[in-house]
Amino acid sequence: MSPQPLSPLNCRDLFDCDGVIWKGDELIDGVPQTLEMLRAKGKKLVFVTNNSLKSRSQYAEKFRSLGISVSQDEIFSSSFAAAMYLKVNNFPSQCFFYRVS
Repeated sequence: MSPQPLSPLNCRDLFDCDGVIWKGDELIDGVPQTLEMLRAKGKKLVFVTNNSLKSRSQYAEKFRSLGISVSQDEIFSSSFAAAMYLKVNNFPSQCFFYRVS
């Protein structure tokens, strides 16, 4: 599967979570208004994080707890990216540990 270039119709606005959307458990000022404005303009939003401690559903819950409605499908963590890489590249599903160096 080779990467395909994004057309303007498929572009997304990406936001890092830690330090951009929130710091710890505190929402950063102006975030709700900014996201609302972008969504009103029809922008597709994606939230990314290199923090692998939580699942996408746990991150969606954190967004909800901060008063922001975000779908699990809009959230991409490093652990989700690693799992998708293994799936797309047909790594054996019966193997529970992969050593990467």
